[in-house]
Amino acid sequence: MKLLLISLALVMTDVAYAQTDYKSEVWSPDNGDGTYTNPVINADYSDPDVCVGASGEDYYLTASSFNCVPGLPILHSKDLVNWEIINYALSSLYEGDEEMEKHFSTPQHGAGVWAPSIRYHDGWYYIYWGDPDFGVYMVKTQDPAGKWEKPVCVIKGQGYIDTTPLWDEDGRCYLVNGWANSRSKFASVLTVREMSPDGTKAIGQPVIVFDGNGTENRTCEGPKFYKRDGWYWIMCPAGGVPTGFQLAMRSKSPYGPYEHKIVLAQGKTNINGPHQGGWVHTKYGEDWFLHFQDKEAYGRVVHLNPVDWSSGWPVMGKKGEPLAICQKPKSNNTTVVNPVENDEFNAPVLGKQWQWHANYDEKFGVPTAFGTFRVYTYKLSKEWKNFWEVPNLLLQKTPADAFCVTTKLRMTSKADGQFGGLVMMGLDYSALVVRRVGQMFQLVQMTCKAADKGNAQSEKIITTLKPTAEDKIDYKPGIHEDIYLRLSVKDSQVRFAWSKDGKTYSDCGDTFLMKEGKWIGAKFGYVAAETDPKCDRGWVDADWIRITKD
Repeated sequence: MKLLLISLALVMTDVAYAQTDYKSEVWSPDNGDGTYTNPVINADYSDPDVCVGASGEDYYLTASSFNCVPGLPILHSKDLVNWEIINYALSSLYEGDEEMEKHFSTPQHGAGVWAPSIRYHDGWYYIYWGDPDFGVYMVKTQDPAGKWEKPVCVIKGQGYIDTTPLWDEDGRCYLVNGWANSRSKFASVLTVREMSPDGTKAIGQPVIVFDGNGTENRTCEGPKFYKRDGWYWIMCPAGGVPTGFQLAMRSKSPYGPYEHKIVLAQGKTNINGPHQGGWVHTKYGEDWFLHFQDKEAYGRVVHLNPVDWSSGWPVMGKKGEPLAICQKPKSNNTTVVNPVENDEFNAPVLGKQWQWHANYDEKFGVPTAFGTFRVYTYKLSKEWKNFWEVPNLLLQKTPADAFCVTTKLRMTSKADGQFGGLVMMGLDYSALVVRRVGQMFQLVQMTCKAADKGNAQSEKIITTLKPTAEDKIDYKPGIHEDIYLRLSVKDSQVRFAWSKDGKTYSDCGDTFLMKEGKWIGAKFGYVAAETDPKCDRGWVDADWIRITKD
């Protein structure tokens, strides 16, 4: 039956492969009674920004993707509560620039796309972002779900981050941005400059319009630029990522001076660091603010709060404190949908929940016509210490505070030492893998603390497994292991289990404390690697992966 579904899928277009109306078993914010529970996206969509689409009924969200590829995720909603992943604006970093594509062909952890903004202007959707190592970039399209044009470098240089354009009524265009101290050696200032009317290049010099140095407004960054009732507004976070707050500032000139107020802070709630996001005014006359909350290993998840302008300032949540439960925005939407997590690997394209850790190479892995996705073993260097250098990690974001991941896979090995399996990846990681040793396989837990520091991983052998199948031919035969692997997460604790039949599971290995990655939350998925540079690659054929409550 699965092969029949694949045969049918092969004759369809890419658009048809999106899994529609997916409802998560582990987190869905829509309470079904006209209210919702925050976060509206309980996954690491860091530094979110949002715009209203041409119809007024559609909302589009993007977020930081850093070195993960494809980049610039595009999420769509009809009500700001129910979201689905529909596209990516970047197929690679950076498509069309051979030198840049080569640079990002190996993992550049924490580099790449920082804090993008998405805007709809004059029939086009634009996304701007700062790459702190190379400059300000922009992509555009007339259909967020379709093909985005190749990225344009708007400003070359180092240190630029968190960029947002503003097209004024007179046709002039301005850009606000923050600065990365790690590159520029100064921070906590916002600058505004004029751009060409088409937004493709700077035509003015930057002007510092806000300085948070030496004040509670340190680490002011992530600015978003708006105009409302004759006022220029910059909304930005300050005070630090996990502990800060949201500022709003206004001026009658894009170049300031700006007066400012705190409009959202943790207060007496348990929602820390509520800040950095995007404001939208809906066709129903309502105002809303989407922002993130830093949840450490789980990443920066997305909250939605109402905005009250009655005082002349955008006071967010309930009197400036974030809400846990709230009445939904007005809309015509009745569909409950969440970002997709499960994957049966029945389509001849990769599911939209998946990202690689570097620019994609076809030797990383490919879909098959057999109802599986194949991840080939990556050729590690002889001096390798851990997975930090592996670009073909196929990963997705954690979807909830507690969840269980189960996958059915086959490990095919052509040579000794090849391994593959399930990993929870971050600055620390742990993986449950099947590794070939002679004509047998070992089930091994591989764990590393401070992988980003170059530390060697430790290994714990769980058991020895006989191959479930062996090639009978003499020419480069392989041996195969069919197995079910599982990881369960609760309170940042990861526990592993395995099964031969998918019915009875045995807990195994050591409990692992999940750890965030470089500017991203921990991510789970597949790893496959080896150290022999000469032998034919082995591979993991992932049959399916399912995310459940337990």
